Amino acid sequence: MPMIPMRKMLAGQEGVVTRVTARGELGRRIRDMGLVPGTPIYIQGRAPLKDPVAVRVRDFTLSLRNNEADFIEVEVADSHG
Repeated sequence: MPMIPMRKMLAGQEGVVTRVTARGELGRRIRDMGLVPGTPIYIQGRAPLKDPVAVRVRDFTLSLRNNEADFIEVEVADSHG
């Protein structure tokens, strides 16, 4: 399965977090939100200007800005279309 930054994922795509490359406070904040390697995610949707992105993680929805999503690498599930 291909690995891409979360920023490049499309609404409706699923994947698994493989790596968080952010350091310091931003990295800690991303991990505190539950975005750690091995976590399944689902892209619920995007704002009209593509920023922010709504991400379903476990039983809740997060809103991430693209500059935060750039630091999260995801292994994307194959699309069935």
